Amino acid sequence: MKKKIHRTLRVSKYVIYKETLIDYKEHFWSFLGAFFGIGIIAFIQSHYLLEQENIFLIGSFGASSVLIYGAIQSPLAQPRNLIGGHVLSAFIGVTIYKIVPDVLWLTAPLAVALSIVLMQYTKTLHPPGGATALIAVTSTGKIPELGYWYVISPVLSGCIILLSVALFFNNITPNRSYPTHGRFKRLIRKKHLHQMKK
Repeated sequence: MKKKIHRTLRVSKYVIYKETLIDYKEHFWSFLGAFFGIGIIAFIQSHYLLEQENIFLIGSFGASSVLIYGAIQSPLAQPRNLIGGHVLSAFIGVTIYKIVPDVLWLTAPLAVALSIVLMQYTKTLHPPGGATALIAVTSTGKIPELGYWYVISPVLSGCIILLSVALFFNNITPNRSYPTHGRFKRLIRKKHLHQMKK
């Protein structure tokens, strides 16, 4: 028991230490990735889609940017999670809106809850996906009119842009590697084997 408490304290100190370190290079690449990822989507909306009143930049892309540019080793930030989480959640949101329109107290929680369960079931958990589903059922104007096109654009097309930028900026230096899901699993397996040997 004493060993376990000591180990927990040691791990907590390490995590706190790592979280308080300032890595200027890491922050620089996170900034550039997020700036260009969101910037490209905003540029397309403001210069090419404004006349058609099309929505191309949605709020949940900001949350995705935090993960795919700032927490690139997180399992929740991997390409499968980014695209799968958003697309499945968008599909759920639109479907719920079509089945039960104008009952916000029911559609909002139902869309988010079903999206979470579907993402868990398909192993595509991506927290901003919940916001994507919520946007589909709470928005007024153009988004409800899009129907299932919402899943294709802005959601899928925006995810592809964010992912393309992430693949470029997250692999531009030897210190960053994306996607990292396979490496993450190997590290966990290696730690587990090391602990078993003790």
